[in-house]
Amino acid sequence: MGYDVCVTSQDIAPTQDIELSAETQTALERAEASHRHEALFSERAHNIKQSAVRDVFDISIRPGLVSLAGGSPSLTKLPLDLVAETASRVITEHGMEALHYGGGKGTLELRTLICEIMAEEGILGASPEDVVVTTGSQSAQDIATKVFCNPGDVVLVEDPTYVGALNTFEAYQVQVEPIRMDVDGLDPTELEARIAALEAEGKTIKILYTIPSFNNPSGITMAAERRQRVVDICRGHNILVLEDNPYGMLRFDGHPLTPLRADNPDDVIYCGSFSKIFSPGVRLGWALVPKHLYRRFYLAAEAVVLCPSTLNQMLVTEFFRVFDWRGYLAESRAVYAERCAAMLDALAAEFPAEATWTTPDGGFFVWITLPEGIDTYPLLYQAIDAGVVFIPGAAFTPSDVPSNKLRLAFSGVAPEQIREGVRRLAPVVRAAVEAHRG
Repeated sequence: MGYDVCVTSQDIAPTQDIELSAETQTALERAEASHRHEALFSERAHNIKQSAVRDVFDISIRPGLVSLAGGSPSLTKLPLDLVAETASRVITEHGMEALHYGGGKGTLELRTLICEIMAEEGILGASPEDVVVTTGSQSAQDIATKVFCNPGDVVLVEDPTYVGALNTFEAYQVQVEPIRMDVDGLDPTELEARIAALEAEGKTIKILYTIPSFNNPSGITMAAERRQRVVDICRGHNILVLEDNPYGMLRFDGHPLTPLRADNPDDVIYCGSFSKIFSPGVRLGWALVPKHLYRRFYLAAEAVVLCPSTLNQMLVTEFFRVFDWRGYLAESRAVYAERCAAMLDALAAEFPAEATWTTPDGGFFVWITLPEGIDTYPLLYQAIDAGVVFIPGAAFTPSDVPSNKLRLAFSGVAPEQIREGVRRLAPVVRAAVEAHRG
């Protein structure tokens, strides 16, 4: 899956070369292989890789660096006093229940709240009985892959796509096949052609994984007129759609596009998350699962976690009950819109004409494209020296070829820091473009 950025904040100072020498790397590999437990690793374990995003996040917390890397939500509008009051009330009034085991599906109260949240996006009539509470939406992706995919099966993904999903798919030894996107998202014609080619090779395609609204990393949204066609194509080939929609309610104009799941309850597993609309620290997400698939999915989830945190579920349920969460989301959207505008303005002012970028309608990310032939991975080290961090584009594709793309995140950074980060990055990009010209 492209490059892994295998460094941490403890390993380097910003002005140091962070690549290990070939001799050092070989010595480390030999030391690992010489251990008697090496033979005990499963084949699957060798496919589990450190996330490039996590590695760069470790770097980005160094003092003085401006991080345009991590897609962290802004919590500036979250009333921490009310969160604390709610947590205290849950412990005081329901402590014996909150601190004990709970049901594997999640509490009925939280699953009911989840159905109310999904209705705001256009998923009407969903039943709490079809919802499984998970440890973030990442867990739902893992469960779906475990339940439906054998080693060698094909999972289709948008190109680019979420690095965490790629890590999950590779751990389960599936063949990940990227499908081209354009400004309107996943291209249905390209999807049909790729499915036909794979089926002609005798491949078994199990899942299409899509982030239709404000794709991570590109910020691109699948056009409304494409959404049903994509599901219809998959239905015609008996391919399950895994819809990951953590950013859907963060459309800047407050009018989210209708999810693929809304009109396709039998063909789409829908993944949602409280990480982007409340707090990533509670580690709660959910899957809305077709009724005929629910039992296997739920049992697989229960086998891993036994039950999601009762305390966190009760905290979220009670907080949303007493808090104007719709008003909070409106405030959050305004924050993200302001930060996105700051980034787009800074890019227009600082970056060379040869660079292009996406203009998202919501979400957290802007996707930069540099001229063909420029590899953004080495530019990361130069950017660190300049005091700014980003994610190289190679992290977001299953291909091993160099990428001329990079992801910038505006969500967790104040506008003035965004402008400073782009100002620091611009000379690195300009130098790369000028060298490429020459």
